[in-house]
Amino acid sequence: MSMNKDQQKFMRKAIAISRKSVETGGGPFGAVIVKDGEIIASSNNQVTKGNDPTAHAEVMAIRKACKKLKTFDLSGCELYASCEPCPMCLSAMYWAHIDRYYYANQKEDAKSIGFDDQFIYDELDKPAGKRSMPREQMMRDEALETFRAWTEKSDKVEY
Repeated sequence: MSMNKDQQKFMRKAIAISRKSVETGGGPFGAVIVKDGEIIASSNNQVTKGNDPTAHAEVMAIRKACKKLKTFDLSGCELYASCEPCPMCLSAMYWAHIDRYYYANQKEDAKSIGFDDQFIYDELDKPAGKRSMPREQMMRDEALETFRAWTEKSDKVEY
């Protein structure tokens, strides 16, 4: 795929953020979110700095973009990531309605330096009862009341 100069600029920014993250004690990942040809948010991986396993670069950039644009819907935005997104980040990108994403390093490159997401993909392929994390459903009838209230709410904001 050939990238135009703007796309190259955005990807180089994501890569530079990942490099700076390593230099300042973060993980080796960076992300940039672009709308209408302008960077609206960027972030690095902050998992170890903030003791937050969800603080991946893409998730943090999505949080910043949503705050800046005052919306949870990032339709019209593209995301540039220094590495192929993990399953959590990819899910967040779908929930945020990112239009398209670009990445530099592949998940195999991340695996080669100790960031292996394959176990998550493997777990998702298993039937729920065969996964390594135990699970147990409880109190469904009580919880369904909230779903009924949501269904009947006339002023809900759907997403």
